[in-house]
Amino acid sequence: MAGYTRTVILLAALTALFGVIGLMIGGEQGMIMALLFAGGMNLFSWWNSDKMVLRMHNAQPISPQEAPRLYDMTAKLAANAGLPMPALYVIHEEQPNAFATGRNPQNAAVAVNTGLLDMLSEEEVAGVIAHELAHIKNRDTLVMTVTASIAGAISALAQFGMLFGRGRDRQNPFGPIGLLLMVILAPMAAAIVQMAISRSREYEADKAGAEICGQPMALAGALRKLEYYAHQRVNQRAEANPATAHMFIINPLSGARMDNLFSTHPRTDNRVAALEKLAASMGALPGRGAWGAGSVPPIAKPPPARRGPWG
Repeated sequence: MAGYTRTVILLAALTALFGVIGLMIGGEQGMIMALLFAGGMNLFSWWNSDKMVLRMHNAQPISPQEAPRLYDMTAKLAANAGLPMPALYVIHEEQPNAFATGRNPQNAAVAVNTGLLDMLSEEEVAGVIAHELAHIKNRDTLVMTVTASIAGAISALAQFGMLFGRGRDRQNPFGPIGLLLMVILAPMAAAIVQMAISRSREYEADKAGAEICGQPMALAGALRKLEYYAHQRVNQRAEANPATAHMFIINPLSGARMDNLFSTHPRTDNRVAALEKLAASMGALPGRGAWGAGSVPPIAKPPPARRGPWG
């Protein structure tokens, strides 16, 4: 229930932002039209934002026959978390990463990309999937997917106002300078919302994910590798859809635009440190736990690529 309450608050804030943009574009009439559009967008996003995000990244569904070991691993982790088996998707992208989506655990999906399966060990992949299952269990996925779709719409509406709002300066109480500020500030406001809802949830998902897979150091190793490759490889689909960056386990844009002010994720070093403390409290040393673990490679050194036997 707490997840739904946060969602309602988020939708209310973004709806208000829509109204302000409408006011700046067309005065009171523009505000009313924007609020009506926002209401329809909210309703649509509630039911369809997960499909939109999967489509943005060209995620393809995979069956148990195509990846039996990945399915078996995910099913076991879902059982550990007390969740139904989510749908699995794969994204053909070299930069390793993953995200979860869906309005509730009964309609959830986990998307991993080919880089993740190629470059991480099986134990590290289990840690990443457990992290995403934690997001599903904590009901974060609805908030994150709705935010992604509406943040993109806010940016589009701001651009629309710049192109077509100039002719309505009489109705716009803020004038052309207000329109210009809107184009700049509206996407920044959406980014601040994304940042606020994502950073604390990543810590919680790390902790819960480590408990689900039983090996915090496997997840820590995965985070280190994902951080390294985010600086080495550009994620083309994420670059085309920056509003979805907060959904991934590691910011896929960090290699191309290091923007600490609007970072949607905590520092990886801080996340790893928290997992190390959790591992010490759990007694989950390398080689123990549900999936085992290897050493945690430093970000400065590239880990060797490997192809897991998922087929």
